[in-house]
This record gives sequence, structure tokens and C-alpha cells, in this order.
Amino acid sequence: MKKILLGIALSLGLSGAALAAGAGIPLDRAPQRTNDMAALQNGAKLFVNYCLNCHSAAFMRYNRLRDIGLNDKQIAENLTFATDKIGDTMKAAIDPKMAKDWFGKVPPDLTLVARSRASSAGSGPDYLYTLLRTYYRDDTKPTGWNNKAFPNIGMPHPLWELQGERKPVYDKVESHGHEVEVLRGWEQVKPGTMTPAQYDQNVGDLVAYLQWMAEPAAKNRVRIGVWVLIFLGFFTVVAWRLNAAYWKDVK
Repeated sequence: MKKILLGIALSLGLSGAALAAGAGIPLDRAPQRTNDMAALQNGAKLFVNYCLNCHSAAFMRYNRLRDIGLNDKQIAENLTFATDKIGDTMKAAIDPKMAKDWFGKVPPDLTLVARSRASSAGSGPDYLYTLLRTYYRDDTKPTGWNNKAFPNIGMPHPLWELQGERKPVYDKVESHGHEVEVLRGWEQVKPGTMTPAQYDQNVGDLVAYLQWMAEPAAKNRVRIGVWVLIFLGFFTVVAWRLNAAYWKDVK
């Protein structure tokens, strides 16, 4: 029994260490905008313009964007490449072989990334929201970029033109008898085309779109689930009264 308990404790410790290593900082809470059609439309535009160049969304078709209030003409004129059809899946523009040569591996598909990145540290949207807001310049890396939420990330900053260039600012504090650096904030080195507030707003829209894309039917599922629970509650009362009426004569 002691060996079993020791093994469980060790495995939990290793899991905690792995989570700590995977996320360099605590995750920020992503804004909830999956019911905001304007935010989702802006997020779709950002996804196509800045993410779809390298990352595919192979389980999502362009015509599914009708669900966020876009018509076929708007989708075809603003969100598809010249060779794409409205019923095609969202495929990356980059050649997979070239991507592997540049980044060391083929960029992952993003259809379900908002669900697959969930952990005990936070939800998938929280992770993505933090990731896209914690890039900084690092000349020691091949891409010239690093990330506080994903240290040694292989992907360069996809939105650097919007955010500009920043560097982290640290405070030195005592912890367990040692002096350690704690992230205090950020210093803007070069401005982007957006202010920090505008950038955070747009990242929130992009993350909302990624969250919606991971489960487009979530809104319908929740609505149907509420009616199912109401029905079950009503049926429970009916069954309870029928049971009482049946057993009244038996007793």
C-alpha cells in the first residue's frame, strides 16, 4: 500500500511539474464572446488573414461561417483565397514541406485547439488569449521571438505588426532563500498599428472565434440541454405523483 501511495504521489508531482513547465506564467481569463456575432466575424477575419497562412482548420468549412451572420458573398469575397470554393475546408496556404523546413515541423491544425489546450491551469481560450499577448523579442531564438506562456516556442509572433515589439519587465523577489525574477509587466519597444487596448480587444475576438470553431453547435447544445432538463424535471414530478397514486391502493 505504501508503494502504491508513493507512486501516486510521485505521478501527481511529475504532472504538476509538467504543467508548470508547459505554462511559463499564470493564464489570463479570456473574454467570453462566443455569442457576439460582430466579435466572431472580426475573429474570423483575423484568423484567415494571420493564422490560415500556416495553420489549417481542416474540420471547418467556409460555408459554416453562415452561422456567425455572414452570407456566401461576404465569405467568398473577404475570407476565401482565389482558388477556394465556399464549400471547401479551411486549408493552409503554406506548403507543408516548406513549413517543416522553416519551423522544424508542420504547424498543427487549429480546428480544435481551443478545446485541446485546456488544462488544470485554465481553459483552452485562456491559454490562447495569454499566448497571443505574451510574445517578446528574443534574439537568441531562430525566429527572433519567444513567449512567456510557451517558453522556447517555435512559432514567430503572428500578430507582431498589430502589437509591435515588447520586452518583459521583471521584479527581483526572495523565494525560499533565493532571489528570483517575477514578471511585473511589459515595456513597449516599438509600437504596432494598434494600441495595447485595441490589440487585446482583437485578440479576444480571435480567441472567441477559435472557441466557436472548436464547437460551432455549442450554443444549440446548451439551449437543447436546458429544455431537456426542464422536461426531465417536469416528468419527474409526473412520475412521482403517478407512483403515489399507484401505491395508494396497494397499501
